[in-house]
Amino acid sequence: MKNEEKKDGAAAPQTGNYDAGNITALEGLEAVRKRPAMYIGTTDVKGLHHLVWEVIDNSIDEHLAGHCKEIHTIIHKDNSITVKDDGRGIPVGMHAKLKKSALEVVMTVLHAGGKFDKNTYKVSGGLHGVGVSCVNALSTHLRAEVHRDGKIYEQEYQQGKPLYDVREIGTTDDRGTIVTFTPDPEIFESLVYNYNTLSTRMRELSFLNSGLILTLTDERDQEEDGSFKTERYYSEGGLKEFVQYLDGSRQKLIEEPIHVIGKEDNVEVEVAMQYNTSYSEHIYSYVNNIKTPEGGTHVNGFRRAVSRVLNQYGEKSGQLAKVKNKITITSEDFREGLTAVVSVKVPEPQFKGQTKSELGNSEITGIVSRAVGEALNTYVEENAGSAKKILEKVILAATARQAARKAREMVQRKNALTGSGLPGKLADCSSRKPEDSELFLVEGDSAGGTAKQGRDRHIQAILPLRGKILNVEKALEHKIYENEEIKNMFTALGVSIVENEEGERVLSIEKLRYHKVVIMCDADIDGSHITTLILTFFFRYMRPLIEQGYIYIAAPPLYMVRRGKQFQYCWNEEERIAAVAAYSKTENDAAVKIQRYKGLGEMNAEQLWETTMDPDTRILRRVDIADGAEADRIFSMLMGDEVPPRRAFIEANAKYANVDT
Repeated sequence: MKNEEKKDGAAAPQTGNYDAGNITALEGLEAVRKRPAMYIGTTDVKGLHHLVWEVIDNSIDEHLAGHCKEIHTIIHKDNSITVKDDGRGIPVGMHAKLKKSALEVVMTVLHAGGKFDKNTYKVSGGLHGVGVSCVNALSTHLRAEVHRDGKIYEQEYQQGKPLYDVREIGTTDDRGTIVTFTPDPEIFESLVYNYNTLSTRMRELSFLNSGLILTLTDERDQEEDGSFKTERYYSEGGLKEFVQYLDGSRQKLIEEPIHVIGKEDNVEVEVAMQYNTSYSEHIYSYVNNIKTPEGGTHVNGFRRAVSRVLNQYGEKSGQLAKVKNKITITSEDFREGLTAVVSVKVPEPQFKGQTKSELGNSEITGIVSRAVGEALNTYVEENAGSAKKILEKVILAATARQAARKAREMVQRKNALTGSGLPGKLADCSSRKPEDSELFLVEGDSAGGTAKQGRDRHIQAILPLRGKILNVEKALEHKIYENEEIKNMFTALGVSIVENEEGERVLSIEKLRYHKVVIMCDADIDGSHITTLILTFFFRYMRPLIEQGYIYIAAPPLYMVRRGKQFQYCWNEEERIAAVAAYSKTENDAAVKIQRYKGLGEMNAEQLWETTMDPDTRILRRVDIADGAEADRIFSMLMGDEVPPRRAFIEANAKYANVDT
């Protein structure tokens, strides 16, 4: 029943009773199916992959407890998933309190599992005990097979409900747990697993858990010999190898990563750090194998130790004393060009927020600071040459930061003196509501002119970009403010880079003028390059815009297939072939006309509107950061100085490129 509007604007009260009969109590796993996002974060493709992480986390916990050496994951042809480990196997005996098999309890009861017992798991990734039971609830079918005490047991479930009691089905010399599940199409927007997403996480887990073997098999990708695509992930060196992998496309400043391993009050600390010649800080952190993208007390402890030790050594050696009268050195300067992975294993971690994105245990700051400080002290004392290079990098960072501040102030002061400060090339929209407004960054003045004619002037603004913007991956920060196109983007968006109380540079988006920023470039090699340059700029200097979902890439069509007055736009080769077949009377019908759009300027204003800009019909691809560490590595590889890693990437991925003349 709809609310009726009262004259004063307030909603009229709903009719009907509100008593005990209106209170709904969801039993078992019904709550998970009713509100899945509360338990797995989202029901889009991220939530789909989250199911795999929850099952693997159980196997990882067995590894952390010293009982699992191998974890195998299989993507089946129907996008169901199997995860198999060689751990102890989930217990199958009768649960004294619930009067059912422990396996059924683990699979069907929220907040149930061995991780609440400190004698079973000293540390654990999944803390709430809802992981595998949530996977069960959100699957059309799940089968659990347990190899334990020489016997094989199984139980199957449908949408979280057991189809029969746990039963014994055979004998075995193996041990471990095998879980196979099929995600529920009623819950998830997509049911297709991305191999690269799974592969990246497996590789990451292998670095975080040295000595653990992980494999990933994709039965959807069959080789000519009948075998399936399979990768094996194994790391002996742990985080040291992780940092070397992340820094593979950057020029090293010191020969080997500094590797820290420590333990205090049952908290295990492992850190690896490597300095390079880049101008960015890259720190990635984990707690019990869980990513903490917003850092927390463990990262605070790491940063504190780096600043303290290097500052003390710089004073002692006289390197910093020589320049302190000329420049001010902040803690941020000690971390420029630093790639580091900080991992802690904490018995009882306390996270800030539901997403576990930030560690809150105050005692961890001191524990990490002491472990890193001791190891770093030893390193600089024993490696004077490397320590000197690091301090030279620190001084360069401080000098460049001060130059960048002056350049920013010049740009912002100029904007303030010229009124609105908006670029002359910007064709703004009439709306002043950021949540309704869109900014199209268009390649070239010609396409920009077409877009200005075809746009919705109320909500769509157009900023033409001339040529290729500066590659910020290779440039000192103050240089980017000298680039006209980058200055125009800053001023058009209304954002600015400021320094917080700690002297660290952060992006201020309080005055952001558009909540959709659309990169619209030609569908050719140059257009792809320009898109990548713009994305590199956003990733390095405006990352919060990506993280908050404001950055999009337009998808103009590649072809128009026409026959007489009939025509169809096509976005890929398959659609083109289908359109040609539909319009052709005979196989060799010469009246099939195909136009390949290589540039936005080849379309008139009406065509550009109806294919690429009309909110009702267009295709926009939102830019997300699925994995910060991997995205960082890819940008450095594609846009950095080192050629061999880029060549290898291009050779490996050339088959996916749509290249024509």
